[in-house]
Amino acid sequence: MTNPLLTPSDLPFDLPDFAAINDDHFAPALDAAETETRAMIEEIASASEAPTFANTIEALEEADMPLQEVMGPFFLLAAVASTPAREKLQRSFSPRLSALHSDIMLDARLYERVNTLWDQRETLELTDEQERVLYLHHRAFRRSGAGLDDAGRARLKEINTALSEKSTSFGLNLLADERDWFMPVADLTGLPDFLVSAMKSAAEEKESAEPVVTLSRSLVVPFLQFCPNRDYRRTAYEAWTSRGANGGETDNRALAAEMLALRAERAALLGYDSFADYRLETEMAKTPVAVRGLLQAVWSPARAKAEADAKVLERRLHADGFDGPLEPWDWHYYSEARRREEHALDEAELKPFFQLDRMIEAAFSCAHRLFGLEFSPLSLPLHHPDARAWEVTRGGEHIAVFIADYFARGGKRSGAWCSALRSQQKLAGDLRPHVINVCNFAKPPAGQPALLSYDDARTLFHEFGHALHQMLSDVTYSSISGTSVARDFVELPSQLYEHWLEVPEVLQEFATHAETGKAMPEDLLERVLNAATYDMGYQTCEFIGSALVDLEFHAGPPPADPMQRQAQVLEEIGMPRAIRMRHATPHFAHIFSGGYASAYYSYMWSEVMDADAFAAFEEAGGPFDPDMAKSLERHILSAGGSEEPEALYTAFRGRLPGVEALLKGRGLDDVA
Repeated sequence: MTNPLLTPSDLPFDLPDFAAINDDHFAPALDAAETETRAMIEEIASASEAPTFANTIEALEEADMPLQEVMGPFFLLAAVASTPAREKLQRSFSPRLSALHSDIMLDARLYERVNTLWDQRETLELTDEQERVLYLHHRAFRRSGAGLDDAGRARLKEINTALSEKSTSFGLNLLADERDWFMPVADLTGLPDFLVSAMKSAAEEKESAEPVVTLSRSLVVPFLQFCPNRDYRRTAYEAWTSRGANGGETDNRALAAEMLALRAERAALLGYDSFADYRLETEMAKTPVAVRGLLQAVWSPARAKAEADAKVLERRLHADGFDGPLEPWDWHYYSEARRREEHALDEAELKPFFQLDRMIEAAFSCAHRLFGLEFSPLSLPLHHPDARAWEVTRGGEHIAVFIADYFARGGKRSGAWCSALRSQQKLAGDLRPHVINVCNFAKPPAGQPALLSYDDARTLFHEFGHALHQMLSDVTYSSISGTSVARDFVELPSQLYEHWLEVPEVLQEFATHAETGKAMPEDLLERVLNAATYDMGYQTCEFIGSALVDLEFHAGPPPADPMQRQAQVLEEIGMPRAIRMRHATPHFAHIFSGGYASAYYSYMWSEVMDADAFAAFEEAGGPFDPDMAKSLERHILSAGGSEEPEALYTAFRGRLPGVEALLKGRGLDDVA
C-alpha cells in the first residue's frame, strides 16, 4: 500500500493528507526517513572533497527535511488527538529520534568539516545570512559535545536518550491526569449561563448525566471565579494543581528529579558550571545573574501589590462567614467579585462580546492593516473536525497556510501553542510555511457561538503573533526561519501582538454581542481597558514564582528532592500564602517536556521588549502606523534568527529597552 507520508501530497500547497494518514503509516515512514537521513549524513561526513558551505552546511540543512515531513504530522496528532496507540508510538519514537540526533551532532567527522569552515570563514565570501548559519551550526556542534573524547561522547548520547524518554513520559503522564479527571456538579447555584453551557458540553464528552468541570483552563478557571461553593472550589483547584503528583504510574516527581540530575551531568561534561549557565549562553540574558536581576526587580512591587490585594480578599472571605486565612482556591472567586464592584465588570456580562469567530476576524483584520495580509477559508481534510484552515496572501501572492484548532477535548495537550508543519525556506525551492495555532477554549453546545474570556482572547492574539513570525519569515535556511530564535526573544512577536486587542477601535469593531450583534458600549469598553492591570500582583507573583524555581533548579547542584527545593525557593522569596506557582514542578511541562528549561523567565524578558515596542507605535502615528509596521516586519518578523536578537531589536527601535515599560504596563510602576 502507498504510504501517504512518503509520497507527494495531492492537496493544495502540499499539505499533509490527514484523511489518508493512519497510525500504521508512521513507523514505516520513520524507518524510511531515518534511513534517508542517515545516508545523507554519511555522504556529508565521508566526502573526500574539501568542505564547502554548500557540501557541508547546506547539505546538513537539507538532511533535516525527510524527518520533518514525516514527524510534523505525527507530533501534531500526538499533541491534539492522543490515543493509547499514539502514546505507544511516541514512547518508541522518542529514543530513536534522540539517538539519531546524537549520532549526527557527536560525529567527529562532521564537526571537523564544520570546524574547518569556521576557521576559514573570513575567506569564504559568504553572505551575512550564510555567516550566521555557519556560526549557529558550529556553535551547535560545540555545545552538543562533538569535541569530547570517545567516552564523553558515549556518555552524552546516553544522557540525551534518557532525557528524551523521560521528557516524553512526563508529558504523557500529565496528559493522562488532565484527560481522566472530571467532577460532576449537581449544584449550579451562582454559575453563569455561559459556564453551565460549557460544563454541559464537557459532560457529553465524559458521558456524565450532570454538568462537569474538567481540567481545561478555559473551564476550571471560570468555575473558580464564579462557584460560591467553597468545597467544590477546593476540589477543582487541588485537582488542577496536583496534576502529575497523584501517585501511581502518572506521578512526575521522580522523573523531574532524574531529569534535573541528567541535565546537570550533561552541563558538567560540556564544561559549564551549571545547566543554567549552559542553557543561557545562547539567550539574550546570557547568565543566571541577569535573569535573577530582572525577576527580582519586578518581584518586590508585585509581591507588595499581591499582599495588599490578599488583605482585601480575606476580609471578603470573613464577611461570608469563613474563618481562617484566604486560601488559593478562594482567590479567583473573591477577586472576581471585587472586580465586579470596583470596575463594574462582570465576566458573564463581558463574555458575549468576545465571540471566537469575531476575535479571529479581529486578529486577521489587524494583520491586514499592519502587513497587508488577506485570509481566505480553505476546505481541506485536516487533522480534526474542529480544525479550520485559511490561505494567507498578500497582493495576490501566496504567503502561507494558516490552520487553527481552538477547542479543548480529551486527548488534547493542555495550553496553547504555535507550530509549523512546514517552515519557510528557499534552499529547496521557495517553500512557504504551513502554520498552526492550537488552543484549549471551552467548546459550546452545537448551534451556539463559542464565547471567550478576555484572557482567552489575549491567548488567541498571542498565538497568532507567533503565527505571523512564521508566516512572514523571509530567509533562505530553515534553521533560522520564523520562530527559530533565542527563547527569550521568541515571545516578543506574540506578546507584542496582544497589545492590538486592547486598541479601542479594534474592540469597537469586533467585540460585538453574540445575541444582539451590537458593539460593546463605550462605558463597558472603558471599564475593560481601565481594568487591564487588575489583579496584576497575583498574576506576576504566580509567574515569577515559577520562573525562579525553574532558574534555581538549574543554576546549582540538582536537588535530590525537587519538591523540597521548590518549597525552599518560594519561602526564600516570601511567596504570599494564597498564591501558588503558575506551574508547580509535577506539571511544569514548559521545563520538563517543552523547551523552556532554565528559560521560563523568557516571557518576562520578552515583555520588557514588547511593552517598549508597542510604545514605539504609540509614539509614531498610532497602533497602525505603516512605517512602524514595515520596520517591525523587516527587522523582526521576517528576519527569523538571521542576526543576534539584540541587533534585530536595536535595528527596529534604535536601542534596547529597560524594565520601566514592563512595570508601567503591569501597573506596578507606582507600587511602594
